[in-house]
This record gives sequence, structure tokens and C-alpha cells, in this order.
Amino acid sequence: MPENGKKSKAAAAAAVVAALVMTLGGCSMDTTSPATARDRAGSNAKSLVASGTPSVDCTKAKCIALTFDAGPGRDTPQLLDTLKEKKVHATFFLLGKNHVVKHPDLVRRIADEGHEVANHTWSHRRLDKLSADEIRDELSRTQDAIAKITGHRPTLMRPPQGRINDDVTQVSRELGLAQILWSATAKDFSTTDSELIKSRILEQAGRDGIILLHDIYDGTVPAVPGIIDELKRRGYTFVTVPELLAPGKANPGEIYRP
Repeated sequence: MPENGKKSKAAAAAAVVAALVMTLGGCSMDTTSPATARDRAGSNAKSLVASGTPSVDCTKAKCIALTFDAGPGRDTPQLLDTLKEKKVHATFFLLGKNHVVKHPDLVRRIADEGHEVANHTWSHRRLDKLSADEIRDELSRTQDAIAKITGHRPTLMRPPQGRINDDVTQVSRELGLAQILWSATAKDFSTTDSELIKSRILEQAGRDGIILLHDIYDGTVPAVPGIIDELKRRGYTFVTVPELLAPGKANPGEIYRP
């Protein structure tokens, strides 16, 4: 396929994902793109750099962020080995119940190896169906569990299914959490076909993109090496979500989406 055709196809796929996300939450959902976050910060702002990671200027580099939801799980050690081998840092939106509390050593390893540790709620309930107090409980319990293990409270959260409303935004703001959506998804919950997962992500990948995968499904972790290798071949630099926004900073309550 000609390069222009590939770009058009990728743009169309991303637009479909974006349109779907925008309809999910029941509120206006004004969002901020990574480029806007960087522009707002100004040229003299201090870059945010993940621990042990060299600074990346995403105004010049062709950046993309790899993110994983709902872990850690049994395949997370294999994933971490792959990321270490490929010299890639990712952002992990961790689930509290039966994951963070069950795998504290993995949570600690994720943080120690320079990945961004983020919040994906306690029990994966749809936040837009909950009261403000219930939303607060879902997020606070995971904040506390992660802080107990790593010594740091996350500054990023991802709502299950991307479902957001005004209460979710308000509680996130109170708890110091920015809301992070995505631009590329493999729907890896619906297939164990690693090649299909890889092809779906490669089709949707774009500059300043945020890739959504899950390290708890059988087909996902085996797909990651191929995704990384091909995107590197295409000239992408992998960054964490904070690096993607730098020198901007993720503001509590704000919704970020490419």
C-alpha cells in the first residue's frame, strides 16, 4: 500500500477510536493533546524525566507511549524482561484488588525499572455509574496500596472503559490525578491472536499516540516485541506518558488524549 494510503488508514482508525471514547462518558469531555500540553508549558519549562531515563524532546522526536492496563499479572515479568531488553519504558495503569495487593514485588519492580506507575482503580468498576464517594474509594484505595509499596502516589489514572463524567473529573482533581485516555487499542480482551494484536496497533500508531494494551491477556505480551521493533523501524521513540507531555505537566482532573 502507498505511504499516503497507510497514513490515511491509520488516521481513520484513530478517528474511530477517538469518536468512540468521546461518546462514552456522559459529559462534554474537553481533552488536551500531548502537543497542546507541551505548547502550553512554554519553551523554558523544566522537562519531566522518568527516573533514570534520558530526556526526550517530543517536539522534535517522533514519540509514542506504550501503556498497559489492569495488571500486574502472571505475564508481567515476561513483559518487563522484554521492555528491559528493548530499552523501552512504559506506563502501567495498575488495578488494586487482586493485582497490586497480590503482586507487590512486581509493582516494586515496575517502579524500580523506570516505568511510570499509574492508577486504574481498585476493582475496575465503571466510574461513571458510581457516586462521588464510591469513585473516591475506587481511586484512593489503589493510591494507598501503590504508595505503600513504592513510596510514591501516582499522578495519572485511566478510567475503566474510558468512561468519564463530571464526578470522575472532580474526584480525580481532588486526588491529584490526571485522566489519561488513548489513541490506539488492539481490543486484546477479545482475541488471543498475537499477530492480530500487533497488526491492529501498527495500523493505528501515530506520532504523539498513546497505545492501550493489557498485560493480563494471553495474546498481548507475545505481541509486544514485534510492536516495538516495527515502530522503532518506523522511527518512533518510546516514552512514558509524562515524557510525552513534557515540558508540560499532567494537571489533576484534566483529560489527556492524542
